[in-house]
Amino acid sequence: MSSRDNRCVTTPSSAEPPVLLRREGHAAYVVLNRPRAINALTHEMVGLITDALHDLAADDTVRTVVLLGAGERGLCAGGDVVAMTEDAKVGGTAAAEFWADEYRLNALIADYPKPYVAIMDGIVLGGGIGLSAHAGQRVVTERSSIGMPETGIGFLPDVGGTWLLSRAPGETGTHLGLTGGSVGAGDAIATGFADHYLPSALIPDLLKALAVRDADEVLAELEEPAPASPLLEARTWLDEAYAGDDVLTILHRLRATGRDDAIRAADTIEAKSPTSVRVTLRALREAAELPDLRAALDLEYRLALRFHAGHDFVEGVRAQLVDKDRSPRWSPATVAEVSDADVASYFAPLGERELGLSSRADQS
Repeated sequence: MSSRDNRCVTTPSSAEPPVLLRREGHAAYVVLNRPRAINALTHEMVGLITDALHDLAADDTVRTVVLLGAGERGLCAGGDVVAMTEDAKVGGTAAAEFWADEYRLNALIADYPKPYVAIMDGIVLGGGIGLSAHAGQRVVTERSSIGMPETGIGFLPDVGGTWLLSRAPGETGTHLGLTGGSVGAGDAIATGFADHYLPSALIPDLLKALAVRDADEVLAELEEPAPASPLLEARTWLDEAYAGDDVLTILHRLRATGRDDAIRAADTIEAKSPTSVRVTLRALREAAELPDLRAALDLEYRLALRFHAGHDFVEGVRAQLVDKDRSPRWSPATVAEVSDADVASYFAPLGERELGLSSRADQS
């Protein structure tokens, strides 16, 4: 590995760096190292991980790359959205630069030339999904809590979230995307966010074995049957309720079921940013027709920049994470007040600012 790795393993100060690298046998372990923040992702971390993955791909002594989170709470609680909203308040470009590099990293992970094993133990939200759910081998445990909560902060399920959610069975992904809910191991595997289940007590055995044996062989030996998936069991009402492209119709159908869980879902959606909910639904429908993850990331980049320039992202982060009053003042205030023109404006091409990950000639 190149000298750039020194940034991940040493630092001039007494503080540890936010990304650690260690080697054992034929495996390289990339450790997100901000445990007090549940390893929330910063721009610096994106750069460190990207550099490390490029170097490890070129290192013939590395057979497997493993992604881990430091601490006991989870792999990654998402990106540093508070910093992004501070950037939005001053009309800055830091958030756009972060998203561009983050989405490039997501695409790199999806196309990684070596086995890339993501240990999705504990909390995995937002940006943590981008680092893990595009991996070749994705491991969940009884402690896993997997989610894309962005509609609750005036944003959208990004980092390839629209690609993943739009390909979940039936309308399970639509339900998760609009409600911003989290799921456990069984649902994560059933909806395509993970592949393997094993008890968290076996993680040390897994890591040790990956150092000397092939990932497929080790996971086949250690994994256990996945827990049941409540979401798959709920498809009897989810698929009908969430069909189509109109949020108001979906809300009506949910309430018309008379089911407590469906009515709770409607209440949850109505508490989210109305603009986020409408834009997310259209984004999910468009992502379902896109040719690859890169095209979905291009679309998400457009939407991210539009949310960054709008009202609800700053207000949602304020209400949920800064003041924590849990009383966001959305604008527009209801789904009915969000016009088709409002939604369409989020999807308009960015011109020279397009991310350009996709090979599509037509970026419109």
